[in-house]
Amino acid sequence: MMENRVVVVAALFAVCIVGFEFSFIHGATDASDTSALNMLFTSMHSPGQLTQWTASGGDPCGQNWRGVSCSKSRITQLKLSGIELSGTLGYMLDKLTSLTELDLSSNNLGGDLPYQLPPNLQRLNLANNQFTGAAQYSISNMASLKYINLGHNQFKGQVAVDFSKLTSLTTLDFSFNSFTLSLPGTFASLTSLKSLYLQNNQFSGTLNVLAGLPLETLNIANNDFTGWIPSTLKDINLIKDGNSFNNGPAPPPPPGTPPIHRSPSHKSGGGANRDSASNGDSKKSGIGAGAIAGIIISLLVVTALIAFFLVKRRRRSKRSSSMDIEKTDNQPFTLPPSDFHENNSIQSSSSVETKKLDTSLSVNLRPPPADRSFDDDEDSTRKPIVVKKSTVAVPSNVRVYSVADLQIATASFSVDNLLGEGTFGRVYRAEFNNGKVLAVKKIDSSALPHSMTDDFTEIVSKIAVLDHPNVTKLVGYCAEHGQHLLVYEYHSKGSLHDFLHLSEEESKALVWNSRVKVALGTARAIEYLHEVCSPSIVDKNIKSANILLDSEMNPHLSDTGLASFLPTAKELLNQTDEGYSAPEVSMSGQYSLKSDVYSFGVVMLELLTGRKPFDSTRSRSEQSLVRWATPQLHDIDALGKMVDPALEGLYPVKSLSRFADVIALCVQPEPEFRPPMSEVVQSLVVLVQRANMSKRTVGVDPSQRSGSAETTNDYM
Repeated sequence: MMENRVVVVAALFAVCIVGFEFSFIHGATDASDTSALNMLFTSMHSPGQLTQWTASGGDPCGQNWRGVSCSKSRITQLKLSGIELSGTLGYMLDKLTSLTELDLSSNNLGGDLPYQLPPNLQRLNLANNQFTGAAQYSISNMASLKYINLGHNQFKGQVAVDFSKLTSLTTLDFSFNSFTLSLPGTFASLTSLKSLYLQNNQFSGTLNVLAGLPLETLNIANNDFTGWIPSTLKDINLIKDGNSFNNGPAPPPPPGTPPIHRSPSHKSGGGANRDSASNGDSKKSGIGAGAIAGIIISLLVVTALIAFFLVKRRRRSKRSSSMDIEKTDNQPFTLPPSDFHENNSIQSSSSVETKKLDTSLSVNLRPPPADRSFDDDEDSTRKPIVVKKSTVAVPSNVRVYSVADLQIATASFSVDNLLGEGTFGRVYRAEFNNGKVLAVKKIDSSALPHSMTDDFTEIVSKIAVLDHPNVTKLVGYCAEHGQHLLVYEYHSKGSLHDFLHLSEEESKALVWNSRVKVALGTARAIEYLHEVCSPSIVDKNIKSANILLDSEMNPHLSDTGLASFLPTAKELLNQTDEGYSAPEVSMSGQYSLKSDVYSFGVVMLELLTGRKPFDSTRSRSEQSLVRWATPQLHDIDALGKMVDPALEGLYPVKSLSRFADVIALCVQPEPEFRPPMSEVVQSLVVLVQRANMSKRTVGVDPSQRSGSAETTNDYM
């Protein structure tokens, strides 16, 4: 019996060996995983230090590729730290669906992160590289993540990650980058976060969103944080130097504010010994010392407020008894006579002075609005009188111009400096004494009446925070004498509309690669508005005239936010349908993220065909570009006849076909079937990356072509 068992075991062992050898011969690695590493190898310039790796084929698991760990046929770990890799990460990492750890730290990798990363990662370490752009939104969907380290890179702007799904994350490191603006509100969802490293960035705002997290270590040194440090963060390992926190005691919370409870699993920096030491004290006293101090401070503050209020009422009663309180509420707020000095009202003071007056003189026993955070860096109280909206803070990087400044720079808004006229006003070229050239948009009174200066300041404050390389940057504004002007950066090549639709003698033809580049940059700008900004911004006014090109032919979406923030924008847009409006907008006037996707699809059609969205000079069947082009987008022969003649046949047929496929998705009549902009961007990224990998030339600038220029119709 024993011998039989030995024979059976030996036989099974032999079968396993044969099976292993058989799988090795035929490739032990999943084909999609292999393709992903092939692409990564090529994107990193085929580095010699990656032994066994190849640009096509191969067997990463069976051939023991450097840094690769596998389970059965799937790659589970990829660790290539500190081996001087360069290049980018390609666009196929999302195929690695079994990958749980990706460590490419301490190399020389750069560029933007891919729009799709391995979806089931638990650990992501890309620290100490040269990555740029924003932390990609695709991280938002990686619900299994426990560890992220993007420290020591060149990321900038607002954090583009929605943390709502990352409830398993315990460590997050964004240190030593150039992130700006306030912390995302979705940080509050990081209910497992123990360690957070944000040092050496340019974050601003308060730390309120971190108050309820179970943090044990928090490094926020060398940022621009303000306000008060939440009390729940004061007993942890906190490094906070290099910020502008308020040092005094925080004011008491508004009536009815529920206390913040930290996770019961949280331990303070003192560790287990500290917990046990304090445990006995807590049993002896029903009310802690902190609670008693809070009650005393609250009573003192309330008493002071009541005393101040009574004194103020007594002084007011000594004034003329005939004063009409309701009338006073509608007048500009003024200082008492003894405090007048040279300026006699907030309205004539600078915005900085206004803010100081608000803080020192406001008394309001009513709780602030529920949507305001208590520890805001602005005063949370409100005067019972009407305060001018013009006190809205405008970012310090936006300059205030006078009408005189802009008149001089534009030669009194002369026709010679007129750059164009849009839905909301005219745009002028402005050249200042220092040689700086900017663009000035003079908003029509039909878009914003002269009396609505307060609303204009709010609009400026919203537009000023938009920060994306493909969005035209607001650099200043003017709100004087009833005039409303916006000052933007200037882009020398003019609009995409001019490139595509000017008469032939003035036209400057765009080669195919430039057209794809313009489409991708514009798509990224819209993706930023839709999926990064919070709340999302519906542009409502995407058209080729609002896509400006710089000297390197990079696109910049202009007028961004105006159609969403101007009070009369909707009526003006409905009066000027130029062929960009989605069917649902034309029928109901209702704009959405998906109506923006449709408008972008129309712009892509312009890039493809060189035609205007609506052209009354053409035959009736060809006047509407979408109606004429849509039935032909999947017909290769018809597609070739649709292409802009200005390209002179210099385009790759496969690239053209893929471009048309994206258009067809965007201009579908039913909004629910149009893709989100992140998917549009990914499709265009793939198209561009495949083009860059090709060794053949797509085409050259028309002015540089020779008679023997070869048409490239077979790559991609």
